[in-house]
Amino acid sequence: MSEWTIADLPDQSGRTVVVTGPTLGGLGHHTALELARRGARVILAGRNPAKVEETVGAIRGEVPEALLEALHLDLASLSSVRTAAAAAAQVGPIDVLVNNAGVMGTKYSRTADGLELQMATNHFGPFLLTGLLLPQLVQSEDGRVVTVSSLFHTFAGKAPLGPPREQTGRYSTWRVYGQTKLANLYFTAELDRRLRAADLPVRALAAHPGFAGTHLAANGQYGRSSGGIASILDAGVKAVSQTAAAGAWPSLMAATADLPGNTFVGPGGFRQLSGRPRTVGRSRLARNEGNARRLWEISEQTVDLRYP
Repeated sequence: MSEWTIADLPDQSGRTVVVTGPTLGGLGHHTALELARRGARVILAGRNPAKVEETVGAIRGEVPEALLEALHLDLASLSSVRTAAAAAAQVGPIDVLVNNAGVMGTKYSRTADGLELQMATNHFGPFLLTGLLLPQLVQSEDGRVVTVSSLFHTFAGKAPLGPPREQTGRYSTWRVYGQTKLANLYFTAELDRRLRAADLPVRALAAHPGFAGTHLAANGQYGRSSGGIASILDAGVKAVSQTAAAGAWPSLMAATADLPGNTFVGPGGFRQLSGRPRTVGRSRLARNEGNARRLWEISEQTVDLRYP
């Protein structure tokens, strides 16, 4: 699979895919676009209805016959996740859940649930959403969960195993972001292990986009992608990165290629920053099975849901 390209994306007719974080021009947008182009029914799950509709319009501009539906979802709110999952019950069997949404480099803040914002959005929200949608993934008889991590998992320093509603020590924005991306890999590994132990027809995989030109950094730092210094940062990122469309390729490969569970897909170029997607490795810390199991236990307690 080292030479996978977008041309290898198979026909998706009859399949239902949920993609979180479909902001116009971002990874989720391009993931949804290519799946819709190949016939998938795509559920676009985002926190801002107006922005979701922008993406719907853009995709239909390229694929007029696209089968698209919108779902309101704010991953930073556990109650919103539960409401969204209840609404998604009418969707029927789900073939793929792409946990793409996330925040990056935000200033320290706590959600209404008492959780640090980056961990809430990037890990606890997706953890709860996956558990609530698992019965529908099982119904597909060949379900797949793809969670978008990052090269930043190598900057985590340590596993995020402390009390999630307590802040100990000085807050480090980028260290915490790295820990959320490490959490994505722990989640994938432990989810896949548990699915196999329960003999359920669902696989869990992870992907990372390399260095992709999205608005994530500017949005995280300044709460917007344009205007003043946010525009400068956004332009700087895009000048030295691959396109968001190319950044979506690893997610698309993980969602559709014949790969085993707990596979990690990323760009195959220099230092995994860009290039065609392939299976890639992860840090030694990310391979710690004990940490993955402990984080799972903490997550179940935090969101009040045990699964599978």
